Amino acid sequence: MRFLPVFLLFCLLIPGVTAIAITAFCPDTYQKDDPDEYVVLSGTGSLDGILVSDGEGGFRFPPGSRIDGLTTVAYNGRAYADVHDRLPDFEFYNYSPDVPDVIPAGAFRLANAGDELMLYDHDTLIQKVSWPTDVKPREGQVHFMENGVWDTRVLMLGQSRIAPANFTGVSGVCFVSPDCSLELYLNCIDQAKYEILVNVYEFSSPGMADALIEARKRGVNVTVLIEGGPVGGISPEGNAVCDLLTRNAIVVRQMGTTGDSHAPYRYDHAKYIVVDSLYLFITSENFKGNGFPAEGKSGNRGWGVCIIDPGVATWFRGVFLTDLNGKGISPITGKTGALEPGGTLPHTREFSPLRFEGAKVTPVLAPDTSYLIPELLRSATGEIDIEQAYISNESKGVPNRYLAEAINASRRGVHVRVLLDSYWFNTEGEDDNDEMMAYINQIAVSEHLPLEARCAELERNEMEKIHNKGVIVDRKKVLVSSVNWNYNSPTFNREAGVIIEQPEAARYYTAVFEDDWDHSISSGKMQGTTTEYLKIGIAVMVVAVLLVLYWRRKNQ
Repeated sequence: MRFLPVFLLFCLLIPGVTAIAITAFCPDTYQKDDPDEYVVLSGTGSLDGILVSDGEGGFRFPPGSRIDGLTTVAYNGRAYADVHDRLPDFEFYNYSPDVPDVIPAGAFRLANAGDELMLYDHDTLIQKVSWPTDVKPREGQVHFMENGVWDTRVLMLGQSRIAPANFTGVSGVCFVSPDCSLELYLNCIDQAKYEILVNVYEFSSPGMADALIEARKRGVNVTVLIEGGPVGGISPEGNAVCDLLTRNAIVVRQMGTTGDSHAPYRYDHAKYIVVDSLYLFITSENFKGNGFPAEGKSGNRGWGVCIIDPGVATWFRGVFLTDLNGKGISPITGKTGALEPGGTLPHTREFSPLRFEGAKVTPVLAPDTSYLIPELLRSATGEIDIEQAYISNESKGVPNRYLAEAINASRRGVHVRVLLDSYWFNTEGEDDNDEMMAYINQIAVSEHLPLEARCAELERNEMEKIHNKGVIVDRKKVLVSSVNWNYNSPTFNREAGVIIEQPEAARYYTAVFEDDWDHSISSGKMQGTTTEYLKIGIAVMVVAVLLVLYWRRKNQ
């Protein structure tokens, strides 16, 4: 017993140590020959005796080195800093005089397609990770370990890793395009007192630009972030709006790969606005005339919501600033040119905005938390209504991961309806929405499932196309988002949305869905125009005449 006090004192004097582990690494970077490849260790304590090896070479740390949290070891410190805007804690070899070197042993380089990393503590193997067995390699991908498990998400260099969040007691206003989207946009911008942050894939509406210019004239700071390389490039009308905004002292930035600065996302496809850290305006629609048409004019079917909550708005403000200050961001001034003309086709307003209170709101951010969408589908117990611009299977015969969740829900008795666009570019190919409709309905018939797919009949409902990316679950939860149902959108794009849990809001979007569902085609090849219906009618008449002639000849 007399040794106990001495033993306790000795224990108190021992530095605290937690398990040291490799928790991140990037073997295949965007730079030629990967000089910025790196390994991250985490833990607390002495690094004496710690060895990292790839089986051919390795490194130890200088005597007396310690770790307190995270320690980054890069191949070339300067090359790493060019990408990450900070120096690593150590580098493999003596490239940078201001970065301490590890002690190398042999040739240590991380192969792109297949290799391994091993962590030793005094010659005892304590961790091993190999690829492509434990993680799947891809150029630009960073592999992260969370709670002892390698993250299965495809997370690329420069992307955020924002944790999920929930907000309760939230108020907001539901709206839809083409009925009342412009009205809600103008109202939201009119509320701004000091700051408007806009993140949108495409911006070509002069009326929406004018509202931002008026806000700037009354002293509001306005910043706009757009995608610098949308499919087909920035349109002449989009360039004209950028020119209009910048000439009126509005900051406009674009996201895209420029020179050595690689964009973190394939596309910045999000569509949201943060106003005064109080309002979040988020939608499925681009800032174009067909997404936000004037009163009485036709446009896309899209869903949107204006959330009135400082917690939600501040959360999205953080996302915006993270992206704005990230890699691949550059100024854009646009080009003088003709502005987008107003729409001409009429639309009779059916849906007005709806105010709701007391909602639970969960932000959905791709790629960070896009897994919340399949989780939402798995939560269904009674009904799922899905309205999408299009659904693309990941490969032939392999359902899109979100569609697979919806089909599986129907297999457990959930009634699932899928409504797709029928605009020409979503139906004229050999593997698009009409084939997807047939594919879903074939599964439903063959397995006797409560599952049905339709394509919207646009002319009868006075709409240009379905551009929505929405889901309703059990008439209680609603997803409003920019996430398309393909592999790229939730995996590589910056996308944004919210899941709203509130009965009145769910009933609102359900009513819109029901209206679109009732104006839809349930089977067969799409016949989306009056001309095509006329052709069908003529064909039917010809067949009828031939049958009559055949009957008369047979009975003569």
